[in-house]
Amino acid sequence: MIFIDACFKKPTAYTPIWMMRQAGRYLKEYMRVRELAGDFLSLCKDYKKASEVSLQPVDILGVDAAIIFSDILVVPLEMGMELKFEKGEGPVFTKPICAKEDLEKLEIQRAVKNLNYVYDALKLTREKLAQDKALIGFCGSPWTIATYMIEGRGSKNYAKCKKILYQNPEFLHQLLVKLSEALKLYLEEQIKAGANAVQIFDSWASALEKEAFFEFSFKYMLEISDFIKAKYPHIPVILFPKGISGYLDEIKGNFDVFGVDWSTPLELARDKLSSKFTLQGNMEPCRLYDKKAIYSSVEEILKIMKNKAHIFNLGHGILPDIPVENAKYFIDLVKELSKR
Repeated sequence: MIFIDACFKKPTAYTPIWMMRQAGRYLKEYMRVRELAGDFLSLCKDYKKASEVSLQPVDILGVDAAIIFSDILVVPLEMGMELKFEKGEGPVFTKPICAKEDLEKLEIQRAVKNLNYVYDALKLTREKLAQDKALIGFCGSPWTIATYMIEGRGSKNYAKCKKILYQNPEFLHQLLVKLSEALKLYLEEQIKAGANAVQIFDSWASALEKEAFFEFSFKYMLEISDFIKAKYPHIPVILFPKGISGYLDEIKGNFDVFGVDWSTPLELARDKLSSKFTLQGNMEPCRLYDKKAIYSSVEEILKIMKNKAHIFNLGHGILPDIPVENAKYFIDLVKELSKR
């Protein structure tokens, strides 16, 4: 698999490519399946439909890896929290975590067992996916998931979560430890079900100042990665902490791929990290609105990463109103221009 070879810094015939959120609303085929499922959570829980939409970008666009269709918040949902997705609002936890009693109600083993719809989707997808295409499993970072659990929804300033971080750090650590234990077992089950690689998304890393990032976020990501690499050294681990370009000097650990977001200059990431990790990224997703903008970015990124281990991706998720024709052009262009 070209994607797995790139993760391990092996030579590849071209730069492999996939896109974050590649199974999504920009595809009419996805929207048809979503409509049949009824709502977002129902789609996540219907393993046959989740597998179908996971495979769509491989069939339609020709990406080199499928990522299983799910959501980072199914873990706290199955630990015992009430989750709903509101139109125009996104995910909402009706009873956010705010006291020790709330923490004690969260059940790790229950979550790992109840997430069997994710494992079933992985098994089915791996069976149907071409042998030369990789299947990526994933989870959110403990910090990112914790922000939703405490805030109750997405936040602009993370005030509730950060208030706890500074006033009662011990409580936040207790939550992060519990989440980390659940996520280790969750990723392990994903690997057993057929995932060839796993990615940990830390979407809200940039909400933390440097010291807090390493204490409350990165430390736990590394713990999960250490657990996976100790048991499954053949499985690449990708870490994607978004928006931390100022902290790159201190990024180290036992993982394989570092995801570079679009706000981080790729030259900076290359100079500081490419000796240790394969880099993944980092085209600005909005460039997909225009073919000229795509071409100039692809050309520049390939130039920057010449002779370095690299997986092409966007610097965050693809947006819902991107023309499919442009996404296909992007995938084909990367393969064409990076042929060695």
